[in-house]
Amino acid sequence: MSTAESSTSPYVFVVGCPRSGTTLLQRMLDAHPMLAVANDTHFIPQAVDKVRTGDENQLTPERIEFVRSYKRFSRLGIDGDAVDRAAGTAKTYPEFVSALYSEMAQVHGKPLAGEKTPDYVRRIPLLHRLFPDARFVHIIRDGRDVALSALQWAHDQKGPGRFELWKEQPLAVCALWWAWQVGSGHDEGVRIGSRHYLEVRYEDLTAEPEQQLQRISDFLELPYAPEMASFHEGKTRGGTNRSAKNAWLPATSGLRNWRKDLSIVDQALFDTLSGVFLQDLGYQRSSTAIGDDTIATAQHCLQWWQQEMDRRERKRSDETVAQSQNATGI
Repeated sequence: MSTAESSTSPYVFVVGCPRSGTTLLQRMLDAHPMLAVANDTHFIPQAVDKVRTGDENQLTPERIEFVRSYKRFSRLGIDGDAVDRAAGTAKTYPEFVSALYSEMAQVHGKPLAGEKTPDYVRRIPLLHRLFPDARFVHIIRDGRDVALSALQWAHDQKGPGRFELWKEQPLAVCALWWAWQVGSGHDEGVRIGSRHYLEVRYEDLTAEPEQQLQRISDFLELPYAPEMASFHEGKTRGGTNRSAKNAWLPATSGLRNWRKDLSIVDQALFDTLSGVFLQDLGYQRSSTAIGDDTIATAQHCLQWWQQEMDRRERKRSDETVAQSQNATGI
């Protein structure tokens, strides 16, 4: 019996900064005859964050009900009886979640199931603790092309638009948000090691899908399936107003082009804020000259961002202390 056949679900998490091609990769992997991959359910860490028990592994009736009623849980595609079965056999929260994904796999007639939620790229530590055998595939895209997409997609309740600075400097927020998301996943991926973590560049996946899917299959210890590269067949939709996602396009290079579509000023600002990280990831930096005004704007945005990250860290720390005190009855 292969490692995959003897493993439990969730078998793989597809993660990445939103607008980086996570849906493309999810659809490719979901087309594998052995693997079903859910799309953006979000509930796994939410049940830990919102139903605080002092133990992230603890399974309580409140956590079960939170999962069952969570607004995106229906995307898992299982019914109430399946939830009841999972709850009836599990002793811990990870066992409950694993049983839910096993139920999902059965619905699709497959032995394994996984999850694609982009924002899980910042929750790898928790997910790795809950599911130490799970694999993570982190798809990375040039941050400037991510910014082009995010500028059209985000708003004050979504993505980088949630940050207050977005109203003043949306491109700068995109640059900092992208580096934060990708850097978080990369750093934690290095920590957990190559058996559990793989990085894939979006540009490589669209330019040579078969080769990259073979690489991913090897990492997942699954046989290569040509259905992954042809995931779109029979599903592609026409119409000039459809996005690549809604049109179910095949892997397509060049859907965004920051060299052509980002202004010179924005190219310089992005490079000032996140150019070093772009270079570390193997992307070519912009050759645009950086003026004093751009440097001053970048310094202002960096200072704001650091203050925001510090504020979030204090909030997390305070919540952890409160959780500990509640658990010990202090």
